[in-house]
Amino acid sequence: MSRPDHSLAREFDAALAWWQAAGVDCDFVDDATAWLADAPAQVPAGAAGASGPAAMPDDLRSRDSFTPRHLPQGPASAPATLRRDLLGESPPGNLAAFAEWWMTAPALDTARAYPRIAPRGRAGADLMVLVPQPEQVDTERLLSGAQGRLLANILAAAGLEEGSVYVAAALPCHTPMADLAMLAAGGMDAVTAHHVGLVAPKRLLAFGTGLAPLLAGTGADHALREINHAGSKVPVIVSETLDALMEMPRLKARFWRRWMEWSASI
Repeated sequence: MSRPDHSLAREFDAALAWWQAAGVDCDFVDDATAWLADAPAQVPAGAAGASGPAAMPDDLRSRDSFTPRHLPQGPASAPATLRRDLLGESPPGNLAAFAEWWMTAPALDTARAYPRIAPRGRAGADLMVLVPQPEQVDTERLLSGAQGRLLANILAAAGLEEGSVYVAAALPCHTPMADLAMLAAGGMDAVTAHHVGLVAPKRLLAFGTGLAPLLAGTGADHALREINHAGSKVPVIVSETLDALMEMPRLKARFWRRWMEWSASI
């Protein structure tokens, strides 16, 4: 009885046949990679008259003949976010014009399944409240659900009347899984800066640490303590989102301590 041939070449062929029968014919890795082949190597100036495979150095020729072209050749660079001038050549000049533009500008569509909700309040407000987006239940009034009730309780406890507070969202409509950093890089930071400039509040309360990229366009410092606008500085405090405060009572207590310290310092 003859022994089977267990040579390395035979085992290698058998392994490849097994994977091909399983339908696996590509290489998979966890990291993103570039699928296009590298640019062909430049022929040295001294070999300008040569042509064909003989013109390529031996080490490059042997490497290219061995590397499969359909396998990843190197790490892929992350695509740059396309930045747009969302405000256009004639940005809204006052809050009334901004509210109309906010509700109708086609470039601001982030989630067409939900309605756009206008901000509310007046210019020169004692406090501007900024949240990432409207609540899912909002149809006509911004923060008409549980988050709005929590905000009303916070403002009442702080002794602020509703008429002295400007309430706005960084996005015009409820946008599930919104990537605020990407939207800011795409031009929404300039929209937020223009919006804050039109309101010109005495101070600003931002609910959501994810708002930092959107506030960067307002001239806020790196720690988001103040905003530079028209030669003046607007104090800023950044807290967790309203829904996070509702879910974690300890965050409410921490927010209130920070609010009291911040209010006493300005």
